[in-house]
Amino acid sequence: MILEALFFYLFAGVTVASAFMVIASRNPVASVLFLILAFVNSAGLFILLGAEFLALILIVVYVGAVAVLFLFVVMMLDVDFAELRQGFLQYMPIGALIGLILLVEILMGLGAWVIAPEMLGQGAEPTPALSTMSNVQALGSVLYTKYIYFFQVAGLVLLVAMIGAIVLTLRHKPNVKRQDIPTQIARSRETSIEVRKVETGKGI
Repeated sequence: MILEALFFYLFAGVTVASAFMVIASRNPVASVLFLILAFVNSAGLFILLGAEFLALILIVVYVGAVAVLFLFVVMMLDVDFAELRQGFLQYMPIGALIGLILLVEILMGLGAWVIAPEMLGQGAEPTPALSTMSNVQALGSVLYTKYIYFFQVAGLVLLVAMIGAIVLTLRHKPNVKRQDIPTQIARSRETSIEVRKVETGKGI
């Protein structure tokens, strides 16, 4: 128990410090690296809780795909961050309001945990014993039975977000040669072939 507690405080402390450095670092590349560190330590917390599947998903999906994609995008794009920070004070009231709402929600959750800890598990599904069902089987049975419609809606939202990102970043540059398949199919002999009579010893 002492060893588990030490690992918990180690992973939790590094996660909180990394999360703070994500928003405190001035270098966007360093922020992404601190985000990857926070994800890795969060995976360690999941392993301590016995949720190995969620820990591996966090490493494979978020660290291996999302965070690395953020890192490449930040490093490759020539973004003027000084220009982006010019409208910071303009959005300060909205950001402060959202932060206040999140703070109230966190305090309400902590208050419910302190006042009535037995109420926190009322809406959750009972966790089956590991001898009867593994973590992956339990997660899949709940996700694809009780929460199947929410799962489909989440997939639809991600699909719309992907299409929106493609549409917003699609730019048609002038003077760029592109393949026009209908025009190629509609070509005839008169429009595609020109017959010239070349005299002997002379070029075109």
